[in-house]
Amino acid sequence: MIKRSFFSLSQPRLAYDLLEPDLKEPESIPVPAILSVLLPEPIDNTKQALIKKGDAVKKGEKLKLYDDSTAYTTSPVAGTIKLFDSYSDDFGNIATFITIKADPTQVSEANTINLPPMDDIKLADQFLRKLPGAPPFEILANDEIKITTIVITGTDTDLLSTTNQFVSLKYMDEVKEGAKILKKLTQVPKFCITIPENLDTKVSFDTIEVLKISNTYPSTLPAMIMKDHLNTVMSAGQTPEDSGICFIRAEALVSLARTYKTKKAVFDKVLTIISKNGTRHRIRATIGTPLSKIFARFNININEQDRIIIGGPMRGVATYTPHHPVLADMDTVIIQDRDIIPQLSDYPCVNCGKCIRICPANIPVNMLVRYLEVDQYENAADKFDLESCIDCGLCAYVCTARIPLHQYIRLGKHELLTLRADA
Repeated sequence: MIKRSFFSLSQPRLAYDLLEPDLKEPESIPVPAILSVLLPEPIDNTKQALIKKGDAVKKGEKLKLYDDSTAYTTSPVAGTIKLFDSYSDDFGNIATFITIKADPTQVSEANTINLPPMDDIKLADQFLRKLPGAPPFEILANDEIKITTIVITGTDTDLLSTTNQFVSLKYMDEVKEGAKILKKLTQVPKFCITIPENLDTKVSFDTIEVLKISNTYPSTLPAMIMKDHLNTVMSAGQTPEDSGICFIRAEALVSLARTYKTKKAVFDKVLTIISKNGTRHRIRATIGTPLSKIFARFNININEQDRIIIGGPMRGVATYTPHHPVLADMDTVIIQDRDIIPQLSDYPCVNCGKCIRICPANIPVNMLVRYLEVDQYENAADKFDLESCIDCGLCAYVCTARIPLHQYIRLGKHELLTLRADA
């Protein structure tokens, strides 16, 4: 395995967007008649499912496929299961989507699940994985993973979005309360929060250490925060958890604080919608709401070949349907007009070297992609540090030949994991 120093030969010149000074409350989207939730487990036709079409569900009820399932999702409304079927993501991973017809007459306390007392992280993991902000309880509850530092992300990991900044400042009291609850649950000694270095705030963070993050992309990515502020460099193929560091969105702590206060799970997700002309709408929607309902609220028309991007322009992924539901980890949705979508190519690399000079991990991307193009994933990892990539997308951004470098790398990592799992 080639080991390269973790620095770039030239610094990127892209800057994150800063939060607007007027922090208005997000616009609320009404709960739609039909919602969909995703469950990260495939349907097994050889087993007897625990749920079926026509089943009544309560708000906050756990939904599992089988008796021995460890994966679950949570119903964001009271209503009736309309159907459940297979769902395939952009890598072909099979999961299950469950469609629920909301019943507007069942909004009483009797139709909402009251949560039991949760005094440790394992109990929280049994009920609260699907809170807005997607708290990483499954990691924190794993006895084989020793976490010594929790980093609250009050910064956004991609361009154009300011959702994390908004939540961390607008609801700072609840962020701090959620951090206290999480510290009690996990007994993790060190908590940090990331804040943009040029964001003017006089808020006290109590015992939470403040990490002032550069406004230059990709400084807010976990690998960069660990290197620049926690004196930790991830080895190739490792995750932050392998180094004892766990990242959590500020919104997850807000959700945790509200859940412990009401003893009921919450499902209101804050996200930023960026329309074709660049207009931003900060909204609050129930998890499971189809994006099409949000687009209709702001008169955003989706034409054939327009692109809907979940996430930012550098690291986001496209969805193939405007009916994709709002998810717990969804912070930004961008709609690109078909006439301005950058065209990718199948031209060969011209060896201009831009991808190498801009890479924060100093990977020889021009050589790496040659192996990825011919499905040589093990060689790509062994010879050209495929697993050292931090997924910033800068290489694809500057590519002269317009090769989809980041997409090749994401696919390469996925295929590498699949090969090793099969082996």
